[in-house]
Amino acid sequence: MSSQRRSKLGPLLASLPLVFSFATLASQTFAQKMPEAAQGPSVAWQFKAEGNPADYVGLDRCKLCHDVEAAQFEKTAHAKFSLPGKNYVAGCEVCHGPGKAHAEAMEAAVGDDAKVAAVLKQHLIFGFHVNPQENSARCLQCHVSSKRQELFAHSQHAAAAVACDQCHAPHLVKQSKDQSKGSLTYAQANFFQAPQISDSVRWLHNSLLKESEPSLCFTCHGNIQALFALPVHHRVPEQLMKCTDCHSPHGSINRASLNETNWETCVKCHVEKRGPYVYEHPAARVQGCVICHNPHGSTNRMLLVRREGRQLCLQCHTGFHSQAGVPHGRLGFQTSGECTRCHVTVHGSNFDPDFLR
Repeated sequence: MSSQRRSKLGPLLASLPLVFSFATLASQTFAQKMPEAAQGPSVAWQFKAEGNPADYVGLDRCKLCHDVEAAQFEKTAHAKFSLPGKNYVAGCEVCHGPGKAHAEAMEAAVGDDAKVAAVLKQHLIFGFHVNPQENSARCLQCHVSSKRQELFAHSQHAAAAVACDQCHAPHLVKQSKDQSKGSLTYAQANFFQAPQISDSVRWLHNSLLKESEPSLCFTCHGNIQALFALPVHHRVPEQLMKCTDCHSPHGSINRASLNETNWETCVKCHVEKRGPYVYEHPAARVQGCVICHNPHGSTNRMLLVRREGRQLCLQCHTGFHSQAGVPHGRLGFQTSGECTRCHVTVHGSNFDPDFLR
């Protein structure tokens, strides 16, 4: 290489590490924002104060014992609010109720474990240790006004006695996990790896969830976790998608708690299948995409519920091979091959009622 050409390429080559570093930083910055919701829920304050102002002690008094919880709580949006017109209702006592009786009793019992245990049994403050319905009712005093939570009382989670605090943590405090059940590992994790952010940052920007999705969901939905371990699946284990992209954990009027009606959840991503079409596939119109596809995982290509596409078609089109005037006569129907070799637009067509084009 001539010296003149080398001198021209020198600045370009020198800038390559900088360009690479900028691209890497940009991808990491994007990944940092991935957990955060695109638009937060709308919440109108509906809290009703309990007792009188003298029964409230404030956050600083709570810190004397619960310093770890208070340090985490002060990072959240909850710590910024106080009851309009009654500023003494703020901090921990917005959720836990007036704390004077609890604080004074605990301070008097310091150093005596038996007395401390006795005070805790008196339930002088709301500690979220009652039944799931009462625990959730505390949160829904404010969050019921959001469209995301207004149906929670009729959700499958509520019916299964799952309370808000089982998934969300107003103050994230590390707890040891139960390893007795083991955990399911994915081969895909060796090929696809998403950048990880610290748990405290993830918690603050992900609706205060105790764990990231899908790990949190899999603590209960182990059967769905097994489907995602199949060879063909949506990229949820790789953290390119989240369970809440399709499902509403707080309840929905749609089946399977889907965010949208029927196939609308699917076509948010698969826009090329949306239509509208002049000639629509009746199965998709009535049953939706799940009549042919398993959305969580499958051993078949394109998440099909059957290995052979023609066998999938014959679940509905059972009489076509013997009807008069139909191209596929009893002796002429192919025993091999796929229906989609001819019926190429199975999702719908604007030109042909038989989806031939």
